[in-house]
Amino acid sequence: MSLDLQPLDTPDTPGTRLREWLFDRTETARHAGPHAVEHAGHKPEPWWKVMCLTGVDYFSTLGYQPGIAFLAAGLLSPLATVTLVLLTLFGALPVYRRVAYESPHGQGSIAMLERLLPFWRGKLFVLVLLGFALTDFIITITLSAADASAHVVENPHVPAFLHGQELWITFGLVTLLGAVFLKGFTEAIGVAVVLVGSYLVLNAVVIVAAAAHVISEGHLVADWTTALTTQHGSVAMMIAISLTLFPKLALGMSGFETGVAVMSHVQGDPADDPQRPVAKIRNTKRMLTVAACTMSVYLIASSLVTTLLIPPEQFEEGGSANGRALAYLAHLYLGNAFGTLYDVSTVLILWFAGASAMAGMLNLVPRYLPRYGMSPEWAGAVRPLVLVLTGVALLITWIFDADVDAQGGAYATGVLVLMTSAAVAVTLAARRAGQRRLTVVYAVIGLVLTYTTLENVRERPDGVQIGACFIAAIMAISLLSRLARAFELRTTEIVYDARADAFLRDCARRSIRLVANEPDTRDVGEYREKVRQIVDDHDLPNAGDIIFVEVTVGDYSDFESHIEVHGEVMHDEYRVLTVTGASVPNTVASLLLDIRDRTGVRPHIYFEWTEGNPLVHLLRFLLFGAGEVAPITREVLRRAEPRRERRPHVHAG
Repeated sequence: MSLDLQPLDTPDTPGTRLREWLFDRTETARHAGPHAVEHAGHKPEPWWKVMCLTGVDYFSTLGYQPGIAFLAAGLLSPLATVTLVLLTLFGALPVYRRVAYESPHGQGSIAMLERLLPFWRGKLFVLVLLGFALTDFIITITLSAADASAHVVENPHVPAFLHGQELWITFGLVTLLGAVFLKGFTEAIGVAVVLVGSYLVLNAVVIVAAAAHVISEGHLVADWTTALTTQHGSVAMMIAISLTLFPKLALGMSGFETGVAVMSHVQGDPADDPQRPVAKIRNTKRMLTVAACTMSVYLIASSLVTTLLIPPEQFEEGGSANGRALAYLAHLYLGNAFGTLYDVSTVLILWFAGASAMAGMLNLVPRYLPRYGMSPEWAGAVRPLVLVLTGVALLITWIFDADVDAQGGAYATGVLVLMTSAAVAVTLAARRAGQRRLTVVYAVIGLVLTYTTLENVRERPDGVQIGACFIAAIMAISLLSRLARAFELRTTEIVYDARADAFLRDCARRSIRLVANEPDTRDVGEYREKVRQIVDDHDLPNAGDIIFVEVTVGDYSDFESHIEVHGEVMHDEYRVLTVTGASVPNTVASLLLDIRDRTGVRPHIYFEWTEGNPLVHLLRFLLFGAGEVAPITREVLRRAEPRRERRPHVHAG
């Protein structure tokens, strides 16, 4: 559909130039992060390289996970971590392997649930999940920056005046991240490969060096097991307590949703079917499995050596291992030079994890909200959205005082809610496919993840509170935006079949007179009575060139719709155009303008006034796409075509 609407000339003022720069959608239109879509010229990469792209989020949690795990579980941290790893390998991993199969283009579990839950239920559910997804991404930025500042401050080579300035350092890192995206940032998989590869190697060196000290000082293991027995008694009791503690360690499961979201970058096979790319799906499953297994080894090993070698008081706030347990061991056993190298690597990967999260939000928000009609103008442009997200990240940093431990609950809540929703999605998908055993398996995994989520919320309610704030903000902005944009055309494309095109070409030689008809029985009497009424009400000389337009409302919760116009001849006499759209008035207005542009003739449209309360009809229009059609169609036309002499004729009687 093309509308011949000329923009008004605006003076080239500083304010205009600033607006053009802010709303430029070309320079930074694509970000190769989570939820990015494939585009022309897109070159996929081998799965192991893409694993590094998702790994900047997933693997970077090693910077703070061991310390948070000890604060949550104490001496039981290794056992609780083993429980978490089992849930990762036999719960989260199977779920997301199925998500990869169901959404091979990186749409993820949110899109799966959107398809499974139609109409307003699906839209509102997606908005709730977006709230938790934004919680996950925003806290990734703030928590990673806070941990990076801890690594900066605790380094022995850093000037003394920076000590105690973690909040301001975190502010600086978050602001720098926003500034980079304002300039224009495209995530480079090559950079992710270097950062993740070097970071994993350095962590392996630290863990091996720490393990050597554990082996050389054999009493450490004996002291630990003795302390466990003293505190908890039997092994069965230790396992039971670990099962209740592992939800507090849920940060170690943070990379799965991102792992599926980057599927668009995974290399498949040239012979892959675009709709069902088997090789791409297989390679993504391989990527998820290798990442989960690698992270599981690092989680267990890091938890064990940090628990055995670091004094408990060093994990507390103000301690040298708080938020940087492995860095503490790196400086202790490998010297300050190596420790500084480890700190630099950690700061870089944590900063890049924030970049991945920012790119994820810049891809995720425009994917859903504009399509729902639930976003203001700035949400579709990168730079205004960057400013808003950076401001929110700074606010969250200030609220939590750049404390890594304090933000762990909010981060885990966002991660777990998305995982639970993914489990629900694959359970419903398996049930729809008639796979009973898999349905039961996924349902059990979903119950375990639900328990983990609820337990995390009970222990750390701040996470769900922040998520609720995001959800409330998204709901409020979305609904207000939808109301404000209700009178837009809301049509992405109009396609005519051969018969509909023939109707219009024939009438365009004389005049195009369209009659809006709400289809009922569609018998000959309905059309005959409608013609008689229109001719009488508008004093038409005859019924020639009349074409009926019948709009059926499809998914009224959709904002935009693709329109297909079909021509029919009813009862060998009456020409009818049938259309399905999300809203009757907007669909009719789009059709009228498109007919004008196709034929060069301003069409006439005839309506019958609807009886009843106008406010009730307005609400019906806003919620269900129907209501009083005539005045709303006229208003949509008026806004879309400001020049009256080019506007289609609207008649009501």
